[in-house]
Amino acid sequence: MAEMLRELVERLANWQVAVVGDVILDEYLIGTASRLSREAPIPVLEFERREVIAGGAANPAANVVALGSFAHQIGVIGADENGATLHALLAARQIGTHGLIVDATRPTTTKTRIMAQVGLRFPQQVARLDRVDRTPISAEIAGRVNAQLSGQQYHAIICSDYLNGLLTPEVVACVRAQQTLRVADAQGELDKYSSFDVVKCNAEEARRALGRPLRSHAEFGAAAQQLFERLQLQRGICLTRGADGITVADCSGVRHVPAPQVEDVFDTVGAGDTVVAVIALALLAGADLTTAARLATFAASIVIRRVGNYAPSRAELLAEIAAHGS
Repeated sequence: MAEMLRELVERLANWQVAVVGDVILDEYLIGTASRLSREAPIPVLEFERREVIAGGAANPAANVVALGSFAHQIGVIGADENGATLHALLAARQIGTHGLIVDATRPTTTKTRIMAQVGLRFPQQVARLDRVDRTPISAEIAGRVNAQLSGQQYHAIICSDYLNGLLTPEVVACVRAQQTLRVADAQGELDKYSSFDVVKCNAEEARRALGRPLRSHAEFGAAAQQLFERLQLQRGICLTRGADGITVADCSGVRHVPAPQVEDVFDTVGAGDTVVAVIALALLAGADLTTAARLATFAASIVIRRVGNYAPSRAELLAEIAAHGS
């Protein structure tokens, strides 16, 4: 199995992938905790530095590029400084930005995290402030998004839906109509992506979609099978379960893919974005869905040992397989 995965990693490069969805600027304001405030029971942080990262739908795109393929970002930013910053971050990562559309009526979605540096530990999040407009995009902006989707030939289109208004039914219908591999990270709105090739969701999203608790392998397997049939997916569904791996359902049945055992988990942010990017590339490289999911668990195990979004390289993925592939 390990040798097969290593060979698969070598075939992840040189694919043309469009990533359409809600792009986000992740901003980190980091300070040293010096004392408690006299005004409220909160720490006072003395500002040290600001860091910015391309997040949301930009994170699957970053993973596609890190694994040697070409990512084309399709999304909406505001006519503001954060939009310009996000555009520059994507360009610096060699992510195609021709599909970024400026909409002056809405702000660039920005998540500002206030982080406290305490000793030698990783900074700890104290609070988060989101600037977001979840109003569905206008018909005019949707038309421009659809023109980007249908105007070029892509090997795959990934929908990264953070429920911020970009992936309207009209845009999703345009993706569905494309003759290419269509993969969606549905973030709860599973039925919107019916008849796609692959849908990825997590355990809590599956519970909400089905309206029942899911605990055992058998319960998750039945849930994956039910969702696969309900959505009428062409290839299958991947139900991510954290440390319990991924449950896959497709036309050949249900399988549970275990996750590598990782002890030093620091942050699970961005792991789902990595999973959906790796699954799409692995399918393009000729893997079946179960093997694609298996490779994705190794990539995710790298991400959760970092703080914040992280896009592992092919070299890191090969090293992870060598360390934990047995």
